Amino acid sequence: MNLSDFDFDLPEHLIAVRPAIPRTAARLLVSDKGAITDAHVHDLANFLHPGDLLVLNDTKVIPARLFGKRTRDGNAANIEVTLLSLTPQGDWTALVKPLRKLRDGEQVAFAAGLVATCLGRENGQARLQFNLQGEAFDKALDAAGQMPLPPYIAAKRAADQKDHEDYQTVFAKTKGAVAAPTASLHFDDALLEQLAAKGVEFAHVTLHVGAGTFLPVKVDDITTHKMHAEWGRVDKAAADKIAKAKAAGRRVIPVGTTALRLIETAARDTGQIAPWTGDTDIFIYPGFNFNVADALMTNFHLPKSTLMMLVSALAGQSEIKKIYAHAVAENYRFFSYGDASLLIP
Repeated sequence: MNLSDFDFDLPEHLIAVRPAIPRTAARLLVSDKGAITDAHVHDLANFLHPGDLLVLNDTKVIPARLFGKRTRDGNAANIEVTLLSLTPQGDWTALVKPLRKLRDGEQVAFAAGLVATCLGRENGQARLQFNLQGEAFDKALDAAGQMPLPPYIAAKRAADQKDHEDYQTVFAKTKGAVAAPTASLHFDDALLEQLAAKGVEFAHVTLHVGAGTFLPVKVDDITTHKMHAEWGRVDKAAADKIAKAKAAGRRVIPVGTTALRLIETAARDTGQIAPWTGDTDIFIYPGFNFNVADALMTNFHLPKSTLMMLVSALAGQSEIKKIYAHAVAENYRFFSYGDASLLIP
């Protein structure tokens, strides 16, 4: 299975740099057993059944991008930091640009009184210890940090205050992600209430989306690709809800590839969903046996990405090629701030 199997031509103007307003005004491509319908997210209830269970990722994106200064011998250097993950010791792994300008033991000062000390560097990343902890750290980070927009948006414009709202789901709860579960950005409270009134149920899980989600696949034989790991949790309440829906023959529909990867990880050992916590590096590509997900709501993904491989595994490679050709021809908007699809195999 070659990387080129998941490539397609995408015109530059279809890459969204701002979301639809309101959120539910985004377009929705529905592929139901091969039949394609063009709709909008606010029409979602028309394509769901009473008893369907939507699995939502309640991770909360932190404003993980920081700009500060390192001072050495009276000379200052501009340093850009993107926080990646919190270590068990309470330090942060981070991407630092330029890393060569930061030595072990040196400090970087940011706005809002936030200061980081470099504890060490390894594999192109730094380990940083901040002078603030807990609520004080969160408050300073909110004041000093920017939302870590995907590289293909950040290359076109800087993050601004609007992204603090736009790049966060309305049900975000558990802090820790450095990228948004973007399919969930299309939901607002009114849509959630409309779906609940129809009899659609919800289960909340947590997967902290990491910067690794944007890493390119660099091998031609995709089966040799090593996935990045991300921390996730399916608690007992969510696992019980999902198991009950499966037992009753009701559809389980994750919203976003993050929720799908997590629930399939939680069912990987036995084939049955169970409570689960840990780091998942599950890699889903054609030939994967799905134990939990019956359908998927997701955005439109990068050519040759692991997410293209995931949707191809669920819907079928030939079907995804047809869906994406339709999306390009009909000027759907792509990637994190783009439009959505509902894939029903």
